[in-house]
This record gives sequence, structure tokens and C-alpha cells, in this order.
Amino acid sequence: MDTNKLMPLLSDMAIFVTVVEHGNFSKAAKKLGVTPSAVSRQISRLESALGIKLLQRTTRQLALTESGKLTFDYCKQMVESADQAVNASRSATSSVSGLLRVAVPRSLANKVLRPIFIDFLKCYPDIQLQLKVTDRILDPIHDGVDFLIHINDSPIEALVNINIGHVKQVLCASPSFIEKHSLPTHPDELKHLACICLGENVTDSRWRFSNNDQQMTVQVTGPYFLNHSDMRKDAIEQGFGIGPLPDYIAQQGIEKETLIPLLEDWKMQGNYQGDICLQFVQSKYMPNKNRAFIDFMKQKLLMIQPNL
Repeated sequence: MDTNKLMPLLSDMAIFVTVVEHGNFSKAAKKLGVTPSAVSRQISRLESALGIKLLQRTTRQLALTESGKLTFDYCKQMVESADQAVNASRSATSSVSGLLRVAVPRSLANKVLRPIFIDFLKCYPDIQLQLKVTDRILDPIHDGVDFLIHINDSPIEALVNINIGHVKQVLCASPSFIEKHSLPTHPDELKHLACICLGENVTDSRWRFSNNDQQMTVQVTGPYFLNHSDMRKDAIEQGFGIGPLPDYIAQQGIEKETLIPLLEDWKMQGNYQGDICLQFVQSKYMPNKNRAFIDFMKQKLLMIQPNL
């Protein structure tokens, strides 16, 4: 059916949905502010145009025919889509305001996202931003947050995911440590050097590396175990050993030459690295404040990591 023939039927389809949802012509007519006979005429016109019987009419009730059930599903989708279009247009012209609740890991919040959050509030002064700073991955519904930010190569499948950045672990040592020991050129050499592990579980001392098709695991030892990135950075700079750091923490030390990156041809595997995931519950209608937050975070992180 071409557009010219379809357009006059759109209102009839919407009325058909109203009739089915209210169960009879009288209730539908009252809802629409017209007479029952007007509703009946439009249903008859729709049936004639489609060449099918939509409703079985009795004195007490209406029942959908088999063809009517299929047609109703499509007409219902049409009405819902129109409603979403109206909501979207209203949202686009409304002010950006309200409460946003965001869960974010501690180190990333402090070292990377803190100034971005401040800039967001300056840009949108009518928004209230509530941060839940925790390394525990929260449940947006159960824990009452609008957005969940976490570092993970495996985002939560039940949630919408937007990749807003990437974090990798950088193996570092201090210049003084390298002066006392030889510069390692292969992961296997780490077993003979003091290394600083996270110490969160027994596998933290088994460092895994990859280089193209090569995979290897090295059992390391050392005098210090730290699961705090800033403290681990201080210990590495003080020459206590070789240790991994998130790139956003290691970068400043590398630029100041207080840290030396090691084994750059090898990728270190493990936790606390991967995509920076911005996740939220799927919804047919997204509030304007939520869309503003997503767009702002993507823009700011893209400025920091332009190759994302």
C-alpha cells in the first residue's frame, strides 16, 4: 500500500487499538470524545481497506478474529512508536535537570573521572550528581543507580553497555632499581627479581603475559603486597621492586622519569584493566539528563583517549 492510501488509515488503526484495549465501542468512544457510531464507522472503514474482518461483534462484547489479532499487534506497535516520538521531542526541548546516581570504582574516580564530573556539573547546574565510589560492581536496580561505570572486558550482558575508554596495566620499575639490577627483556627474568603483587588472592603472584601468539605465566616473589594503586606506585618509585600500575597512574611517573615502563612488547593479563564500561538498564524512553550524561562522558573520555 502506497503512502497516500496509508495515511488516512493511521487514525483508524489508532482507534482500533483503543477499541480493543477498552473492550467495546462505547468505552472507546468516551475515551476518544466521539460517538460510538463514529468509532464503528472507522473500524468498518479499516476492515474494508484491509480486506479482512478484525472484530467479531456481539451484543455484549467484541472478540478479535485471527487476522485481527495479528493486525492489532502491529497497530499497537505503531501507537507505542508514536508515543515514544512525542516523548523524545518533548525531552529534546526540556531542561536537563534532576538527580543522577552513578557508581564508579575508587581509583578511576579519583584519578580520571573526578575533574570530568566537576565539569559536568558546571555544564548542567540543574543536575544533582550522587556518586557511589566503590570497587564492588553494583546492581543498577537493586542498588538504585542510574549508571554503573567499571573496568571490564566482559560487560554485564543484561545491561546496555557503552565503551567510553580503555585501561591497561603497565609493568614499571624505578631508575634506582634498574641501576641495581639488569633491565628485564623477557617475562621469565622476573622470577629472579623482587616484584610487588596485589596480594588479593593466591593467583596474584602468578603473572600472565601475552605477545602475539606467545603466552606464558611467571611465578614472582617480593617483599611487599599492595592492592592500592597509589601506594604501589610509591613503593615502585622507592625501589622496592617491579610492579603493575594502571596506565592512568603510571603515565605521570613515566613522564617525570620516576618510573620506567618494562616489557612493552608484552601485554600483562589480569584484573583492573580492559574497557571502561558505562552501563545502564535498557529503557524505551531515556530521560534528557541521562542522555546528557552519556554524551558528556563519551566526549570527555574521547579527548583523553582520542584513538578509542
